Formats: sequence, structure tokens, C-alpha cells
Amino acid sequence: MSGGALLLDLDGTLVDTAPDMVACLNRLLEASGEAPIDYTRARNQVSNGAVGLLALGFRIRPEDSRMPDLRRRYLDLYASCLADHSIVFEDFQEVLDTVCSLGWAWGVVTNKPQDLARPLLAALGLTPTAACLVGGDTLPQRKPHPAPLLHAAALLGRDPARCLYVGDAERDIQAGRAAGMRTAAARYGYLDDPAAAARWGADHVIDSPRELTALVRARATELRHAG
Repeated sequence: MSGGALLLDLDGTLVDTAPDMVACLNRLLEASGEAPIDYTRARNQVSNGAVGLLALGFRIRPEDSRMPDLRRRYLDLYASCLADHSIVFEDFQEVLDTVCSLGWAWGVVTNKPQDLARPLLAALGLTPTAACLVGGDTLPQRKPHPAPLLHAAALLGRDPARCLYVGDAERDIQAGRAAGMRTAAARYGYLDDPAAAARWGADHVIDSPRELTALVRARATELRHAG
């Protein structure tokens, strides 16, 4: 299992999906006779998925009996506008070009369901170069369990110790560390408190995707010297 690999969380790390995800939340709130929620406030919940957004917008707990129906309605709405306004974060093309030039592989490990993540990646033109996609429903386990990351490493034919996982939530760092991977916390993502990222125990904290380019190059040099 030679070479390295870059594994990425999706929402808030690789793709800025907040514009579409928050818009769908507000559409559902309006249809339910509820007031819309402020974009900035909702944006910081996007990494917690549909349940996190719905809990915030409807002011209910995740275990509320209404949640399964609200989640189904939300996902139906979201599937119709996956990439209306979502974009790849600035400078990520440079990151992916660097990964390819070094002979690394890259892929996505997300808690987003595969039937939403896959068409989103396709709509943004990322599918041709992504070597794997592990969604929240690929395995019985989800992050922060390490199984999805270990599965991605196996799909790529890479030793987990030679993989770098980047995410914008504490569970991403927990999963990466448990899988024996190097980790980077994306402080530019969907965080209520960006300062908290420094407390997650990640090997690196980055404030922009551009910093990831240098990080990948440095890690590739380290791996070459290690043999």
C-alpha cells in the first residue's frame, strides 16, 4: 500500500453546501407556518446534517417524534436543489491538482447519504478524479466511528497511516485519529466556535484550503523520506 491519500469530509470542508441546505430548511419552515431562520446562524449547523438544521429551525430535540417525518420532507426538498448554489470552496482545485501531481489518491468520507452525495459531486464536476465516496449509509457505522475512514483507505489501497483526513467537525477528527490517520481541522468550515477546532486534537488546523496544498506537499515529502 504505497503512496498517500487525501480524504475529505464533504459539507463545510470540500463543498460549501450551506446556501442550498439552509434555503431548503427555510422553505420547509415557511410551508409549516414557521418563521425563517437567519442564514449565518443556520450555516454553522450544516455539518450536523438535516437533523441538526431541523432541530435548530423547528426548535425541537433530535429525538422528537416529529423528526423522522420532517427529515423525510427536508431530504425530498433538498434532493431537488442539491447544487443550485453550492460551490467547491475556493482554491480546492489547486489542492486536487497537487494531490494528482504527487501520485496520491483522493476521496470523500461523509455522513451525507450516498444518494445525495454522489449526484452533488457529479454536478460539481468532481466525480472523474475522486477515487472513492463513502457516505453515511455505506456502512452500518458513521463518523465518529473510524470504520468509514478505514473502508475508504481499503478502497484506495492505502495504508491508513499514509492518509490525511480533513474535516470541519470534531467527529471528523475523532474518526481520523481512531483510524490511525493524520488529521486536519478545517476552521473555515461550519463551526459555531472556530477557536474550538484547536481543542479537537487534530495534527493540523487550517484556515483555508490553500493551506492544505502546502500541508499535502509536506506530508508527501515526509512519506518519501520514511520509505
